[in-house]
Amino acid sequence: METKKPDRTSFDQPVNHSQILPYGRQSLDEDDCEAVIRVLNGDWLTQGPMVEAFEQALAESCGAKHAVAVSSGTAALHLACLAAGVGPGDVGITSPITFVASANCVAYCGATPGFVDIDPHTACLDPALLETACSLHAPKVVIPVDFAGQPANLPAIQNVAQRHGAIIIEDAAHSLGALYEHEGHWYQAGSCAHTDLAIFSFHPVKHITTGEGGAILTNSPELHAKLLRLRSHGITREPGLLTRNDGPWYYEQQELGYHYRITDIQCALGISQLRKLGRFVERRRALVNRYREQLTELANDLTLLLEQPGKRSSYHLLIAQIQGGAARRRQVFDFLAARNIRCQIHYIPVHLQPWYQQHVGTRDGNFPRAEAFYDGCLSLPLFPAMTDHDVDRVTHALKAALAYSG
Repeated sequence: METKKPDRTSFDQPVNHSQILPYGRQSLDEDDCEAVIRVLNGDWLTQGPMVEAFEQALAESCGAKHAVAVSSGTAALHLACLAAGVGPGDVGITSPITFVASANCVAYCGATPGFVDIDPHTACLDPALLETACSLHAPKVVIPVDFAGQPANLPAIQNVAQRHGAIIIEDAAHSLGALYEHEGHWYQAGSCAHTDLAIFSFHPVKHITTGEGGAILTNSPELHAKLLRLRSHGITREPGLLTRNDGPWYYEQQELGYHYRITDIQCALGISQLRKLGRFVERRRALVNRYREQLTELANDLTLLLEQPGKRSSYHLLIAQIQGGAARRRQVFDFLAARNIRCQIHYIPVHLQPWYQQHVGTRDGNFPRAEAFYDGCLSLPLFPAMTDHDVDRVTHALKAALAYSG
C-alpha cells in the first residue's frame, strides 16, 4: 500500500508547541518538486525556455508588459538603477525602513543614497515629505518600498517625482499579490501603472519562492531590452544592434553588464509557486484577521500595522508595534524566543548602519519617525503553512509577554 505524503501546505494541523515557529518560511508541495525534477531531467538547466515562461507568467499576473527574471531581489534593484541611468553624481531616494538593498543599489552605481522619512500609518515613504527632498537633491530615481505587503502611495509619489524629472522604481519585494486603488480603479503591485520599473524578490520568506531570485517589471520596451542585456554581461546577439557580424556564433558586449541570470530550475519552481499565489495571499490575510481578533484587547500595549483604506495588502509581514519603547520590545522578543517563537525585527533603519554614517554622512535623529518605528516594531510569525493553532500559540505567548514586561 502506498503511503500518502504529508501536505506541506495544510492549514489546520495541530503542532507541538515545543517546535520552533519561525517568522516566515517557504510553502512547498509535490507539484513544486515535480516541476523542478522535470527540468532536471530535461535538456536545459539554465538560459532555457522556463526563464521566459516564468517571465511571461509573472508579467501577466501583475498586469505589466515585460518582466526580466534575475538571480535575486538585490540584483533586480541594481539592474533597475542601471537601466534608469543612475551613475556618479546622481542621488537616489528611498525609505529608511527597508532592507539595506533598497539603498545599496544606488551606491552600487556610484551614486548617493538619500532618504525620506515614513508615514507612521503605513511605514512607507511619506509623499508629503518627498517634495522637499526632491527640491533639495533633484534625485535621478525615487525608490518607494511597499512595506510589509502594503503598496506605497504610488500615485502621489509619481506626481512629485514626475515634476522633478525622477524615475520611479517600485520596490515591491513585499507586495506580490497586493492591490491599491486610485481614482476608482484597482491596480496590482508591480503593474508599473504609476512607476517606470518595479522589482520583486523570491527569497523563501516571500510570497512565492525560487530559492533565491528576483525580477524587474516594466512597461517600457526600451528599458526591457536594456535589462535583458545588463542581466547577461551587456552582451547582445540581436542582428540589428551589432556593429558587424562575423557569423552565427557572433555576439558583442556593448555595455558593462553582470552575470545576474536565473536558472530554468528556479523558474520552474517559480511557475509552480505562482499558480498558488492567490491561495497563499488569502491564507496570509486570514491569519492576520485571526491575529487581529485575538489581540484587540491589547490596544494599550500594542498596535498592528494593518492595511489602510484603498489598499489590499498581501501581508508579507505582520508588524506589531510594542508600546513602551525598545527596552520593552526586547523583553517581549526574548520572552517569545525562549518559547521557540522566532519573531524578527523589520527593520533597523538604513541610515543608522555604520557604512551609511561613515560614507553618506547620515546621523542618528535624521529620520525620527523611522527611528521611533524601529524602537517598537516586532514581526510576528506569518506564512501560509501556519495553522490556526500556531496563531493561538503566538497570541497566548504574546499576551503573557506583555503582562510580564509591563
